[in-house]
Amino acid sequence: MQQEPSLGLPSAPVAAAPFFPKPPANFSEAGLDVGIVESLILKYIAGVGSATGATIAAELCLPAEAVVQLLASLKQQQIIVYVGAAQMGDFTYTLTDAGRDRARRFQLESLYVGPAPVPIDQYIASVKAQTITTVSPQYEDLKRAFSDLLISDEMFQILGPAINSGRGMFLYGYPGNGKTSIAERITRCFGDEIFIPRCLIVDGLIIKLFDAANHQEIEVKRDSILKKDKFDPRWVKIKRPTIVVGGELTMEALEVQYNSTSKTCEAPTQLKSNGGTLVIDDFGRQRMKPIELLNRWIVPLEKRYDFLALPNGKKLQVPFDQLIIFSTNLEPKDLCDDAFLRRIPYKINVPDPTEEQFRKLFDFVGPALGFEMNTEAKAAIDYLVETHYRGKRPFRCCQPRDLMLQVRNRCLYLGRPRDLTPELFDYAASVYFTVM
Repeated sequence: MQQEPSLGLPSAPVAAAPFFPKPPANFSEAGLDVGIVESLILKYIAGVGSATGATIAAELCLPAEAVVQLLASLKQQQIIVYVGAAQMGDFTYTLTDAGRDRARRFQLESLYVGPAPVPIDQYIASVKAQTITTVSPQYEDLKRAFSDLLISDEMFQILGPAINSGRGMFLYGYPGNGKTSIAERITRCFGDEIFIPRCLIVDGLIIKLFDAANHQEIEVKRDSILKKDKFDPRWVKIKRPTIVVGGELTMEALEVQYNSTSKTCEAPTQLKSNGGTLVIDDFGRQRMKPIELLNRWIVPLEKRYDFLALPNGKKLQVPFDQLIIFSTNLEPKDLCDDAFLRRIPYKINVPDPTEEQFRKLFDFVGPALGFEMNTEAKAAIDYLVETHYRGKRPFRCCQPRDLMLQVRNRCLYLGRPRDLTPELFDYAASVYFTVM
C-alpha cells in the first residue's frame, strides 16, 4: 500500500521547546542562493539610487557581513561602484550602466523588493514546531478568552473539548446570538504568539505570507545586546491569527494568487491562518456553492496538509494547521453530506438566550455604554420584555446591546442624561424591529 505523504504534524499534544528563528550568519544558513540575494540588492539600489551597505543589509533583513562581502564582489565585477564613504568603514553604493542593465533583467523576473524570503522547508518546520495541536486550553483559558462576552458554563463545557481537538467545528443557530463573536475569540484560548516569515520562496517564486490586514504584529525591541533576544528579522512575531472570511470568499482566494504585474504571489487564506483560527462566516452564502468549498477542503481537514497549485504548474504540499470554524444560520445537514460532516467532529448549536440570560446581558453591557443599572432601569427592562417580546418575538443575544445603543444615541441627540425609560425603549423598538 502506498504511504500517504506527511508533513510530520503531531496528532496528539507533544511537549516541545518554543520555536525561535535564529539569525543566520551567512546566505547558506538563510537557505538562499547568492543569485536571489544579488537580485534583491540590485533592484533595491535601482529603486533608491544609492545606499550604504548597512542600509541594504537592513532592508533585506540579512547578515551585514555577508551582504558587504557580496557587494565587494559586485564592485569587482563593475556592477556597482562607490559614491562615498559612510560610518564604520562602510560605503555608499550605486549602480553602473552594467548594473542597471542587470537590475532591469531581474525586474522582468520579479519586481519584489524587501525582506529576503524564507525557504518553504523552513516554514513547514516552523508550523510543525508551533502547531495548535500541542496547546490544550482549559476552563480558565476559556474564561479569560471570553471575558468580554456573557457565556454560560454549559457552553464552555461544549466549546472546551472542541477547541482542544484542533480540528474543526460548526457553529450554527439563529442570527444575532453571537456565533461570530464566539468564533473570533477562540484563538485567544491558545494564548501565545508565533513567528511567521514575511515571505516565502518556492522554485524562485516569491509568495507573500505576512498580511498586515490579517496578522497582528507584536513589536519587538531589536536593540538588545543579549544574543538570546535576537531573531532572524525575515520573520515577524504575531499573535496567533484569527482570519474571518464571509460572503466575499471565492475559490481563487484558496489558491496561490499570481500578480502578473509585480511577478509575485500572494498566499491563500488558509496558509495565512496556519497556527490560528479560520472562520468561514455566513457559510452557505458565499458566491460559490457550499459543496465546492467542502470538496476543496475534504482532504486537508482529514490529513492536515494541503496541495497548492503554483503558477509554474507544480503542486506544493503545505501544512493545513488551523482550527476551522464554519459559522452559519443554516442547519449543517442542509449544507453538506455525511462524508464531510464526519470530518467536522463538533457541531455546536448557539441557542437563543433564556429570559434570565437576556436580562443579564443588559447588566453586562449597560455600564460600558454609560447607563446606570438602577431600579428605574430594571423597571424599563421589565416594560421592554412585557411589551415588545412576550409572545411576540424570541430573545437574541445581540439585542440588549443594539437597543441600548439606540437609546444612547437618542439621548445624545436630545442632550439629556443617559437613562433607560419605557419611552426610550419604545422609540428603540420602533426603529430596530422591522414590521412588514
